[in-house]
Amino acid sequence: MLKEKEIIDRVISYNPNADTSMISRAYGVCLKSHAGQLRESGEVLIQLKLDVPSIVAGLLHDIVEDTQYSMDQLTEEFGEDIAQLVDGVTKISKIQFKNYEEKQAENFRKMIISMAEDIRVVLIKLADRLHNMRTL
Repeated sequence: MLKEKEIIDRVISYNPNADTSMISRAYGVCLKSHAGQLRESGEVLIQLKLDVPSIVAGLLHDIVEDTQYSMDQLTEEFGEDIAQLVDGVTKISKIQFKNYEEKQAENFRKMIISMAEDIRVVLIKLADRLHNMRTL
C-alpha cells in the first residue's frame, strides 16, 4: 500500500501542477473510514498517469458501499465530478447475474456504456479488478 506522500510524489512526477490537496483529503477519508486499509487500485491509476479526480475516485471508489459515508457527503467534500466517477464504478458493481456468461456479457455492456459517459469510470473499475486479481 502506498503512503500519502508516495502517491503525491508519483502524481507530481508526471503532473507537476496537480492540485494534490484533494488526494490528501481522500487519503484521510480512506484511513478514517476503512480503518487503515487502503486499496492499491490507486497505485494502478497512478501508473496509468491519470488525472487527480481519477486517482481520488480510485481511492474512494468503494467508500459509499462499504462505509457509512454517503454520496451526498462525497459530493459535498469532493465535488460532482468525483462523485459521478464513484457512482459510475458503484453501478458497475451492483448488478446480480444468473451465470458466468451473462455476467461477463453484462460487464462488457456496462463498460461500453460507461466509456460513452466517462472513460475514467472504466479505468477505475479495471484498476480495482486488477488489484483484486493480484491479491487472490
